[in-house]
Amino acid sequence: MTETMLSILTPEGLRRAVDLSDELLLKMYRVMLMTRALDDRAMRAQRQGRIGFYVPCRGSEACHIGSAAALEAEDWIFPSYRETGIPLLRGLALDPMIAQLVGNTADIVKGRQMPNHFAFKDIHFTSISSPIGTQITQATGAAMAARYRKDGRVVLTFMGDGGTSSNDFHSGLNFAAVAKAPIVFFITNNQWAISCPVSEQTASETLAEKAAAYGMPGVRVDGNDIFAVYEATRKAAERARAGEGPTLIEALTFRMSSHTSSDDAGKYVPKEMFAEWEKKDPVDRLRNYLMAHGLWDAAREAALLAECSEQVAAAFKRVLSQPGQPIAGMFDDVFAEMPATLQRQREEFLAELEQLGEIENRSQAFPL
Repeated sequence: MTETMLSILTPEGLRRAVDLSDELLLKMYRVMLMTRALDDRAMRAQRQGRIGFYVPCRGSEACHIGSAAALEAEDWIFPSYRETGIPLLRGLALDPMIAQLVGNTADIVKGRQMPNHFAFKDIHFTSISSPIGTQITQATGAAMAARYRKDGRVVLTFMGDGGTSSNDFHSGLNFAAVAKAPIVFFITNNQWAISCPVSEQTASETLAEKAAAYGMPGVRVDGNDIFAVYEATRKAAERARAGEGPTLIEALTFRMSSHTSSDDAGKYVPKEMFAEWEKKDPVDRLRNYLMAHGLWDAAREAALLAECSEQVAAAFKRVLSQPGQPIAGMFDDVFAEMPATLQRQREEFLAELEQLGEIENRSQAFPL
């Protein structure tokens, strides 16, 4: 059983059929370029030792930006690792995102979460979970709650191809289908779960066909075609909002980078795959369309590239100028009211710190 892959844009950027406003197209393109600028700067910052860890999303921008654009602002997002553009699409400034990478006093989670594990309640973007696949069952629970409350919200959750091998994948899809939960499961099939190719993840012809076992539709789309991603997600969200239950979307794309800043994809991904997929770059494809239809030109392209680079650089400068987290802060926010035992430990620690003057860092080197 092999699904027909939904594709709307040709590599040259010619649209076959879809209804998207010029305003939304330009917004998505701007976010794609800003996301790529943030990716590039963050990777350099990690190499310079300014942040400890980063998860790039180069090559898969159309997957998460196109799908999130098809939702309402009140719908919830349960991300995986490579959905960096969604907070920007939903209007978040760069500073809170960069602060989370740095973990200093500008960070709203006070450096207590791994870098690149964003969480922003105000834009309905939940915390990234480090264990593979755990967001799937969390998202299913939230969608079931939305159905019980009849609040009209839809949940969109992301996973990589490797996430489909997790226990949470089975549990989440099974519960969601039985409960007719208003959720869209989105697989960003970038073909490599760290160094494990998708051929070693499953014996199924496609990942989308796994939907049949759970009693929900499975849709396969060209993940580098932002039109196709948007359209598939829009239809799935409509179905969910109408009470018809979940949909599984598999977006075929390619990770044009290493898995994380701690990885070297050049050691296991064939070089010819990079060359092949570079020709299908989702940013290039949307730019070609915009230019072909008179919505964009070389002058605006140069101006936007410069603006994105300048804004990201300025945001990094602002965030990095903030002080680090106070070491005694590790005692805070554990209890609503600090118990006497913890208060004593805190006082003893501060007294020892004053006596020593500094504390030697004996932890293992980061990144992982």
